[in-house]
Order: sequence, then structure tokens, then C-alpha cells
Amino acid sequence: MTALESFFLAAANFIWGTPLLILLLGGGLFFMVYSRFLPFRFFGHAVNVLRGKYDDPDDPGDINHFQALSGALAATIGMGNISGVAVAIAMGGPGAIFWMWVSAFVGMATKFFTCTLAVMYRGKDSVGELQGGPMYFIREGLGKKWMPLATFFAVVGFFGATPIFQANQMVQATKDILLIPNGITGDSLTFDLGLGVVIAILVGLVIFGGITRIGTVASRLVPSMVMLYVVSVIAILLINFSEVGSSLLLIVTDAFTAEAAMGGAVGALIITGARRAAFSNEAGIGTAPMMHGAAKTKEPVREGLVAMLGPAIDTLVICTMTGLTILVTGAWKNNDLSGITLTAKAFGESLPGFGPYILAVCVLVFALTTIFGLAYYGQKCLAFLIGVKYASLFNYWYVALILVGSVATLRGVVAFIDLAYGLMAFPTMIGAIALAPKVMKAAKNYFSNVK
Repeated sequence: MTALESFFLAAANFIWGTPLLILLLGGGLFFMVYSRFLPFRFFGHAVNVLRGKYDDPDDPGDINHFQALSGALAATIGMGNISGVAVAIAMGGPGAIFWMWVSAFVGMATKFFTCTLAVMYRGKDSVGELQGGPMYFIREGLGKKWMPLATFFAVVGFFGATPIFQANQMVQATKDILLIPNGITGDSLTFDLGLGVVIAILVGLVIFGGITRIGTVASRLVPSMVMLYVVSVIAILLINFSEVGSSLLLIVTDAFTAEAAMGGAVGALIITGARRAAFSNEAGIGTAPMMHGAAKTKEPVREGLVAMLGPAIDTLVICTMTGLTILVTGAWKNNDLSGITLTAKAFGESLPGFGPYILAVCVLVFALTTIFGLAYYGQKCLAFLIGVKYASLFNYWYVALILVGSVATLRGVVAFIDLAYGLMAFPTMIGAIALAPKVMKAAKNYFSNVK
């Protein structure tokens, strides 16, 4: 491990201590109770909004509700669900999935509040265009005296919106699943960098087209890839149906004993689950509000309802399916595997021959769409800091980071992202908690008119 990797790992472990855990899980529980479980009570209405029942093309914003959710999911459904879950199991054992579930449930309430605020307190950028996100709802909702907190989010968001994990795992998946098994090898560094260049070119073709192109591409690719992945996982679970019940039981029991992987360190296991859930669905981190803040709507509550569907789809469904796939096949017992390699092992066990190739296709598309979404977030952070005129410079920095991620180690990449996401959570959650009464007032008015 290099000195830089050691620094990122130590810093991430420090940031993800008790205070942040209380802020994310405790804050999400506060939102759930304070809203009287609103995200669950109006789940059906949220689906109707997503279907376009209330869409008005003349409303302010850039993309419709479906594109906003697709764009946000494009930045979450991907390597966090496929590789991130594998990392969680490798680090904390099956019980880590249980704490991912807990984080997702409270994360639905968090997403409702933060993304409602993203539309409620949209602010104007340097050229007068409406924008949403934590930096804007902090500045517009709490006032100029809170600007240091808004600026802090934009700074850490600039670094947190990074493609290094996706690039790293795309390279690993391409090598382990497509190339090496077919006898295609070469010098490791040159090989990885070459694949990174190809990824960088593909990404550049989309992200330089802005949010409209990102939203369009995501809305076309994400649903079909989710369907392919879900069907494949269902097939694996049916093949190993006799192991599903015991695997679910193992997730629950291991969550409170942690005997399998962490010697009874339940507190450490909760942190592992929360960290991986945050990377998976980003509830409380502050990235999704930037995408949902671009939605075409005059009703902030509507976008909050759409946004809350994210953790349900992302973590409760997709992550659970990935976790069960790894558990029922027994792949998780191989202590030498982690990340995408572990998930590929599970697919290969039950779908020999073609299983890993299905996973490879899903991984490549998921990772690319995630990279597209993250690029939008980083550019918005830079625009907030130095103005829209120079925000496009972020794309060049971003493409360069793809090359860095392609040759970096998985341990260093995960530590860096955990550090950045942890720092982003503080301003996002503090701002949302402070403005929670405003959200509930808007929700009360909205639902009284709907009825």
C-alpha cells in the first residue's frame, strides 16, 4: 500500500466515525418520523408523477421527472450495486447487506427532503439560469451567512464527483471477463491505461453534450440494462432457490453477530453497510439533488416524491439481488476475491459460459451511465465556485481522472470516494435538517391541493 493510499484510508475511516453515522442514519430517521412516514404513504402518487401524469412542458427546468430519476439512477445504479455490494460483503460479511437495507429505508425520507429542497430553493448561476443542489438550497434557503457551508459542499463535490471507481472496475471487468479468459494479455500498466483511454473517449462523446444529452442517453440505457441484470439475477436465484431462504437468514443474523467476517464488531459492520449504501444510493450525500433540481416542475414536493424512489430501486432491489447472488452461489466464501471479480465469480458459478458475459455488458453500460451522471454533478459544483463560463473545464479534468482510475488500486479508489462522500454529507444533511420545516409546510399545501 502506498503512502497516498494509506492516507486516504485513514482519513476515510476517521470521517466515517460515529458523528457521520448519526448524521446520516439518525438524520434519515428524523426525516422519516418528522414526515410521519410520508415517503411510504404516498408511494403510489410518486409512481404516477414518474409516469408523467403531471408533466407540463412549460414548467421551469431542463428535463422531465422520468429523465431526472433516470439520470440520478444512472449515477447510482451501477458499480455501487454490482461491485460495491461485493466490496461490502468482502469487508463485512453478509450482515453488511442488512445495514444497507436500513440505510436505504431512512434514505428514502432523506431523498424526499433533500430533493424537494433542490427544486424549492433553486438558485441562479452566474448567467442567470436556474440550478438546484445542496449548495443552492443552503445559499437560498438559509441565507448568505451560510455561504461557507455551501462553498464547502461545492469544493468537496468537485472531488467527490469522480469516475475513478467506475473506470477501475470497468478495466478490471474487461480484463477478467472478456480478455484474459480468451488469452488476450499484455503489460499490466500499458493494458490498463489503454483501456482507460478507450473509456475516456466514449465518456467524452456524451458529457460534452451537457445535461440534455446525459438525460437522454441515461433514460434509454438504464431501464433496459436494469431489466437485463434483474432477469439474469432472477435466473441465478431460481437455479439456487434452495439457498435463498438460508442466505436471507444469514444476512439478518450476521448483521447482529458479525461472526463471519468481523469477529463480533457490529459497530464496524454498521459503518461498512452505511458506507456502501451511501455509495450505492447517495442518500444524504447531495449528488442526486443536483440532478433532480433540473426537473421540469413548479411543484418541489413532486420531485421529492420521485427522488425517494431511488433508494428503493437502487438498494432495496438491485443491491439485494446482487448480494443474494453472491451468497447463494457460495462465491463470497472465497476470501481472495472482491469487487467485480467476486460478482463475476457468482455469475459464472450458476450461468457457466455466458453468465460472466452478461455481467460484463451490464457492468460496462452501468459504469458508463454512472460516469455520465457524475460528470454533470462535478461541473455544477465548479460552476458554483468559479462561474458557468469556466465550468466546462471540469470535463477535461474528469476525463483525465478516468485514466487515473484505470491504473489505480481498488483499495485506494474506494478509500478516496468514501472520504469525499463523507465530507459531502455534512453540509447536505445539516442544510436539509435546518430547512425541514419548510419542506413539511410545502408538503401539507401540496397534498391538500391534490386531494
